[in-house]
Amino acid sequence: MRESALCDQHAKQFEQEEDPSARSFFSEIISSISDVRFSHDGRYILSRDYLTVKIWDVNMERQPVKTIPIHEHLRPRLCDTYENDSIFDKFEVVFSGDAKNVMTGSYNNNFMIYPSDPDKEVEVVLQADKSAFKAKKVGVPTPINSSTSPTATNGGKKGNSRAGSPAAGAAGQGGRMRKETDADQIDFNKKILHMSWHPFEDSIAIAATNNDLEPLYNGTRPVV
Repeated sequence: MRESALCDQHAKQFEQEEDPSARSFFSEIISSISDVRFSHDGRYILSRDYLTVKIWDVNMERQPVKTIPIHEHLRPRLCDTYENDSIFDKFEVVFSGDAKNVMTGSYNNNFMIYPSDPDKEVEVVLQADKSAFKAKKVGVPTPINSSTSPTATNGGKKGNSRAGSPAAGAAGQGGRMRKETDADQIDFNKKILHMSWHPFEDSIAIAATNNDLEPLYNGTRPVV
């Protein structure tokens, strides 16, 4: 039962301090949490805001154990997303049943899968489109910080380029998702907001426009 009529005090507050020099008109909007989930063991909290996914340890409030940039390529276009109301889109985020992976959505009917392990910098980018699956244009594990090899090209250090992803840098060469960072290639009307991951099986359900897709995921690629 509630001890008070007002909920004006907190037992725990998970917050990452923002760099004052980076504040802008959009800061409060893009930092607004659109979804939050507990891992099945209750140890971790998964949160999604407009630009990032954050994984928190319930015992460490001062900063997330892992921050995954999702829409970094949209940061220079926040004015555009504000004008077309896309900045207010509420993307969900989910843990896999074993909490080893997390999944969230983006535009162009893309959705991404990342390892929850802070030391693993790999992503899988998929498109919720039946024709894409038929053409075998499916995502494969790709190093977040490299476009050519399973290890980062800068000696294993974390970088800013995420080849093959919606946030891939200009240095990415030929990545399947690279073209979607171009201004005229982003379709804000095609977006993955809702999804679910089976608690016991490698099966995911994705809501894409008027289609419901359920590809099986075995850790490397979907099986349709």
